Amino acid sequence: MSELVHLNGSLVPLAQARVAAMDYGFLYGFGLFETMRAYAGRVFLLDRHLARLAGSADRLGIAVDTAGLECAVADVIRANRLTDARIRLTVSIGEGGPTPDPAGCAQPTVLVVAGQYRPPPEHVYDAGFRAVISSIRRNSRSPLSGMKTLNYLESMLARQEARAAGADEALFLNERGLLAEASMSNLFLVHGGAVKTPALGCGVLPGVAREAVLELAEGMGIAVVEGEIVPEELSGADEAFLTNSLIEVMPLTQVDGKPVGSGKPGPLTQRLRAGYGEVVRRETRP
Repeated sequence: MSELVHLNGSLVPLAQARVAAMDYGFLYGFGLFETMRAYAGRVFLLDRHLARLAGSADRLGIAVDTAGLECAVADVIRANRLTDARIRLTVSIGEGGPTPDPAGCAQPTVLVVAGQYRPPPEHVYDAGFRAVISSIRRNSRSPLSGMKTLNYLESMLARQEARAAGADEALFLNERGLLAEASMSNLFLVHGGAVKTPALGCGVLPGVAREAVLELAEGMGIAVVEGEIVPEELSGADEAFLTNSLIEVMPLTQVDGKPVGSGKPGPLTQRLRAGYGEVVRRETRP
């Protein structure tokens, strides 16, 4: 983790960073966060991360200054002399009174922390992730659906289920029994040369890496479908993969102990992973 963090407009040592005891992010999970990855000191698709956060903040009534957030992220990377880094940007509605009332929170709390990031070793990508289907359901009708909020307990519990089963990830179904997303990533299936992913209306986060992969696939002439996916489609898929800003494109080779496709990373997944890497290099070139 970084030695210096950005807290409410100032760079302070991590050991001295303090958030108010009555901060509603801590007390009630009233806030948002973004996890981003920097390459050669530049955050990949930072503008999209900030746009997503700003859109959710508007829905929650949290005032954010995206230009200020961009500067804060750059300051933390520069101050800690980071190159390949993981950045966590957290924004809460701020400090409030003892009776829950967001209207009484005068100033948002902004915290940016970062640290050197080492992606999973190549043998992990060669084997692919194993997943289980979580007993917890995503609620596509929740007002929190599609937002990356500090209410992250469902994802944490799902990850505990995965680890207890010896798996790497957990897949969520929504309240209608449709595939939604993984605990910390978006889900894609490959069938007949086409890429299919759950639509946003299924209760999934509009992932920045998800969006980048959809654009990449279309640019490569690969058919893309966003729609409803029943769990049974996993067993009939030729390939599957997961995406997020840290792991990029990770093959998904097993679900609930059963292989997906051949049980090995598929050729289209490999093409998209390579293409994603090319986009990263182009966008973060000094």
